[in-house]
Amino acid sequence: MTTEDTPIRVLGFAGSLRQASYNRALLRAAQSLLPTGMRLDIFDLIDLPLYNGDVEAAGTPASVLAFRRAMWSADALLIASPEYNFSVTGALKNALDWASRRIPDGASPLDRLPAALMGAGGMQGALRSQLHLREILSHNDVHVLNRPTLLVARAGRYFDEDLKLTDEEMRERLARMLEALRDWTRQLQSAGLARAAAVPATSVN
Repeated sequence: MTTEDTPIRVLGFAGSLRQASYNRALLRAAQSLLPTGMRLDIFDLIDLPLYNGDVEAAGTPASVLAFRRAMWSADALLIASPEYNFSVTGALKNALDWASRRIPDGASPLDRLPAALMGAGGMQGALRSQLHLREILSHNDVHVLNRPTLLVARAGRYFDEDLKLTDEEMRERLARMLEALRDWTRQLQSAGLARAAAVPATSVN
């Protein structure tokens, strides 16, 4: 369990695989706006294969094991989700399918983790994808932060040509969400409702 002197370890990942993605850019902006008592590592989902029970039965792929280890090492999640066809991307759903499995660790690293959601794109800032994502995460009792939210509609207005988040109001909103995630995580852990970072022996190698 974390204490006031131990940083909250957050794992961030984006549902877009595109290098010039506003959602990836949001995660990089978050790294520059972290409050005291928080660290953020970003994982790229691009190498995860499509979930296949036959593949899993033959041995969980190395890229999936790396993703699960990163999640086991985290106290909380920060997910940046674009919206495809009124829902989450296939890449994001696939990653969560792999993470939700109890193979090979006997438990899922998603279980009972605190999480914050954000999204960039479209006319509503990926609102519907966030609603669907909340349903998906409820399968593993993920504690999703309700407020504040971050919906970045018409995202191009807020980033420069180098994909740096330059809008000061949006930066302040992102900073407030990160502070809320830190406090939410500590609150849940203190109440025994969320698991702390702990990597099972089966995930060490």
